[in-house]
Amino acid sequence: AAGRPAPACILGIDLGTTSVKAALLMGAEQGQVVAESCSRETQAHTSSLEAGPQGMEQNVRRIVRALNECLAALPQQQLQRVSHIGISGQMHGIVFWKRDKGCKWTECGTGLTFEPEEVSHLITWQDGRCSPTFLSSLPLPQSHISLATGFGCATVYWYLKKSPDFLKSYDAAGTVHDYVVAMLCGLKKPLMSIQNAASWGYFNSRSKSWNTDILKKSGFPVHLLPEVGDPGSIAGRTICAWHGIPKGAKVGIALGDFQCSVYSCLTEKTDAGMIILVSYLLTVSMPSGFQPPETPDPSSAVTYFPYFNDDYLAVAASLNGGNVLATFVDMVAQWTEELGLQVQEPAIYTKIIEAALAQNDSKLSVHPTIFGERHIPEQLASVTNIAVSDLSLGHVTRALCRGIVENLCSMLPAQHLMEMGVRRILGSGSALARNEVLRQEVERIFPFPVVYGKDVDAAVGAAMVM
Repeated sequence: AAGRPAPACILGIDLGTTSVKAALLMGAEQGQVVAESCSRETQAHTSSLEAGPQGMEQNVRRIVRALNECLAALPQQQLQRVSHIGISGQMHGIVFWKRDKGCKWTECGTGLTFEPEEVSHLITWQDGRCSPTFLSSLPLPQSHISLATGFGCATVYWYLKKSPDFLKSYDAAGTVHDYVVAMLCGLKKPLMSIQNAASWGYFNSRSKSWNTDILKKSGFPVHLLPEVGDPGSIAGRTICAWHGIPKGAKVGIALGDFQCSVYSCLTEKTDAGMIILVSYLLTVSMPSGFQPPETPDPSSAVTYFPYFNDDYLAVAASLNGGNVLATFVDMVAQWTEELGLQVQEPAIYTKIIEAALAQNDSKLSVHPTIFGERHIPEQLASVTNIAVSDLSLGHVTRALCRGIVENLCSMLPAQHLMEMGVRRILGSGSALARNEVLRQEVERIFPFPVVYGKDVDAAVGAAMVM
């Protein structure tokens, strides 16, 4: 109406494994609606000098560049009305920086922005440098979550034992989304949500505290551990007019990406969320008041992750999902290149999905765990029941997609979901959004109605929390 001030906006950001996504939420009669959204590929993967082929690292400068491109693509007049910013991102991983030299603020076409300065690579959740033998040499955590390679604290231990001089260069650490929050708010000491802290290992979710005594005894640099706060709390306010967003806008404590994806689409306690990010997660919310066991069962495929308001999610977190498909596409690309042909990976992805859609079934049986699983790290992938009639690209792709879904179903079986009262599955994430074959296999294997979300669900969820 004329004369009324324009409504405030909430900005949600998700720093994913392969892309950065942003969504602007505005209030409407039917509640909050997504006014604008955008996504930019990070192309941030880089080689690991210390860990070699087992290392999985990303260039933080490229991630921030993709973030800047995302915000530059959003309407300036709406960014100028942003009052709150919610940020989510890939959990488990860790990035190190110098507190006083973490970034520098510069002018850009849409206002001020920050550029990473004395910052390490992001060692991601997919990092494999911590072997089972190495992990077994570490002190036992006081936590309900088993320690695994790719967890922040495990990675610090690896540097402590393999490359201690690396750690001397930095005095702060966090997930990559903790880093962004710290830069936006000028935090002297990083602040981390319980969701992210639990994903690092050596964190007691009941007492909401790090295992400081255990860590100190083994020489762990505890000064690198962030302070911890409740998800949904405010970490601080923007210290500059970032891309035109007013200085002083409230910034939420950084959140887990899958918790935010769940938050954006789980509307009832009886919903199970099939959240397909780069990995593959199936989750269901536990009853209010539920407390996880004090010690984990290393052989269990189900982990209990902190959610919001002291609730928990039961999570089957596979390490093999969209990343398996990406590896398959990369393999096909390499084969064609070795044959003297040049086909771009996006074109290959489109072709293999088209080929699989032409095959309703495949006798091939693919167990797709090329990245292992946290509860059985030694079990890798296999293909069985190979017949001459099922060697086409379509048959192989169909069997691979089915294997990905079957692997997840084996971790949190449909019968168990039914016993927990689940009535439908909500699907989310880019792997599902791009892959009709995967959606068909989900609907074939799980005996529930399936409702699909959007590729920007984590960014939307991060905004909704605010």
